[in-house]
Amino acid sequence: MVVVALRLPVNFFFRFHFPSPSSTILLGHLEHLPPALIEVQFVSSYSTSLVCDSLSMVTTAVMAPKEPAPAGNALADPTLLRKIDELYACGVGEYVDLPQLVVVGDQSSGKSSVLEGLTKVNFPRDSGLCTRFMTQIIFRRELRLSERAISASIIPSAESDPNEQQRMRSWRASGLQSLRPAEFMRTMSEVHEHMGLSIAEDDGRPTFSKSVLQLVIEGPNENHLTVIDVPGIFKNTTTGRTTKNDIELVRNMTLQCIANPLSIILAVVPANVDIATQEIIELARDIDPEELRTMKIITKPDLVDRGAEDKIVKLINEGNAKAQMGWVLVRNLSQKEMDDGNVNRDDAEKLFHETLPWCHIASENYGIEALKTRLQELHTMTVRREFPKVRSQITQRLNEAKEALSALGDKRDKPEQQRRVLLQVVSAFQEITQLAISTNYGAHRIFDENQFVRLATLISTRNALFSDDIDSYGNTHAFGSKEGDSPHAPKTTSSRKYRESLDIGEILTEGELVESSQQFTVFPWIKETYENARGFEIGTFNHNIVSTLMKKQTSKWPALSWGYISDIISYVHVFVQTVLQEVCKNRQICGRILSMLREDLIQSYTQAISMVDFLLAIEREGTPLTMNHYLNDSLEKCRQKRLQDEVSSKSLSGCQHGEVIRISDLAAQHHMSNVDHTVQDIHDILESYYRVSRKRFVDNICMQAVDHYLLTGPGAPMKLLSSTWVNDLTVEKLEQIAGEEAGTKRKRRQLQMRIEKLEAGRKVVLL
Repeated sequence: MVVVALRLPVNFFFRFHFPSPSSTILLGHLEHLPPALIEVQFVSSYSTSLVCDSLSMVTTAVMAPKEPAPAGNALADPTLLRKIDELYACGVGEYVDLPQLVVVGDQSSGKSSVLEGLTKVNFPRDSGLCTRFMTQIIFRRELRLSERAISASIIPSAESDPNEQQRMRSWRASGLQSLRPAEFMRTMSEVHEHMGLSIAEDDGRPTFSKSVLQLVIEGPNENHLTVIDVPGIFKNTTTGRTTKNDIELVRNMTLQCIANPLSIILAVVPANVDIATQEIIELARDIDPEELRTMKIITKPDLVDRGAEDKIVKLINEGNAKAQMGWVLVRNLSQKEMDDGNVNRDDAEKLFHETLPWCHIASENYGIEALKTRLQELHTMTVRREFPKVRSQITQRLNEAKEALSALGDKRDKPEQQRRVLLQVVSAFQEITQLAISTNYGAHRIFDENQFVRLATLISTRNALFSDDIDSYGNTHAFGSKEGDSPHAPKTTSSRKYRESLDIGEILTEGELVESSQQFTVFPWIKETYENARGFEIGTFNHNIVSTLMKKQTSKWPALSWGYISDIISYVHVFVQTVLQEVCKNRQICGRILSMLREDLIQSYTQAISMVDFLLAIEREGTPLTMNHYLNDSLEKCRQKRLQDEVSSKSLSGCQHGEVIRISDLAAQHHMSNVDHTVQDIHDILESYYRVSRKRFVDNICMQAVDHYLLTGPGAPMKLLSSTWVNDLTVEKLEQIAGEEAGTKRKRRQLQMRIEKLEAGRKVVLL
């Protein structure tokens, strides 16, 4: 429904109701009624365009949803501006760039007078109380109010201590219709106290604060506008009051505010100085070189030296012709006029505009009302243009904060929280361990991302290499080789196949090169050993010689075995570290767990190494012993092969019974000394037993030292990190491992506060 009301001078009030908003209606001639007395109220959800002149009024309603038009002559979109105000109140401005008007300038530039003209609030000029922190002044049009209402609150800095933030948030001043100087001074004193700022010289408190004083000014005649006043820039310190750090702090606050790409910069400079050299103009130009969002305000024109007035007028007129924002001249009350108390600020400004040469300045570039109108237009335009970006940025910052908080893990203030976190880590660790041992690599992405967690495959491959190395390089002398055999090129291998710099290097062997077996030396070596150890045996030899020969023949087993077990331990240790880092994203907790387990891990590794040493001692220094029938089979095969090799050259072919040998030739082959016969017997026994011992040794190393001590046994490294281990931790140990450090607690609080503010901001922009 469209309601057209005629507001007549004699207080007559007519309303015309039209039920069809889509129709075009001619109301007829309304003679002698100026357009200002015609009020159109749209009581519908449809967009309406209005054309009105002194004789007729045509109302056209178009079907399209839209917010109701703002009442009166407001130029702003109250809904969007209110949302921006609410975002500031939520503290979102600390994390997201918001549209804002920023008033900056030197301490003596007249900023306070400009703010007073804009707000109609008497800012005290001699106390310095208003220049210690940023002040956010929010204007709101509230038709439900019959007169102006002012409220004040503090938005704490994100860097403040939580207790200080709570104290600052608890302060409120509301229900104020005006702020007289005495009342405002009292309010500012309270703000200083809650912000913890210095009141007297040398009281040990800071002079400036990063927290923000928020003034909300509401009323039926206010225009929607938000202005941020930044402490004035200064260059000289005051003993007992300000320091060089304060100078830098204020300068950084100014730069931070104007660096916001959504800020409209209001650079205030006095007319009685060299404007071209003002620092704030340079700072604004550095940030906004094209001056697309910089409005320059000149104050104190009444203090300009005689003869310099035309220069100021020319600067304003030419500057506005060239720049998008340009200049505005504001004439505030002088100190004498303020002391008088009978001079109206706005009237004095209008009278000053009527004098030469100031009357040559266009009205839109002169006076506080012109400034207010231009600021409102610029602010509204910026808000409408940038609001979608603000909404998107809030969502992005919120997601980033949630991810950062998630990376910290669950809260860990209490023992039960700490124990729960560790149990979650243990459960995930054991799950991946089982997958790794059972080779179920497709069940978790970590096996594709890191080949060194495929533990079963790594160990199986290393087992095969160990077996091959013992077979090819383990015996000092090549069995059965004698002069006349075809020589083989010597080979070498490293006892270590995997080298990684680990924090357990002190228990691991460095590794060494191992050469292949010596050729053509086995029989001379056995003969020499036999002759040096023979006793009174008749037709036989001392069985202890086998032990002596076995120890020498296996002299390369220790190097190969220590290299092998060092590689396996390295695989296991890297696995433990890698998987723990995967399941425990908190690097501090991960490091503490590894540190706590280090001694137990080293003990487990040392037990595996000790088992290798034990098995080496058994095979190399113990009594040669086996119940394996393979020994006899091997011994028989060795003797048969040697005999076959000896007589094969005398065999006759072409006979009906195949290859044959004459008995005389067979007898000739056995024309050997007793020593040579004994040496050959010792060789065959040594070779047969070596084969049995080698196979047994490799199996025992793999099964006992590796599988039992390092993989599946109760004390295996992967089983140390268990629920039992977690449940046995004392409260002190829990705090030591999973307790949050002060920095983490502080970061968690900051992230939670950020999320809380951004969540509140997200609700604002979505409503």
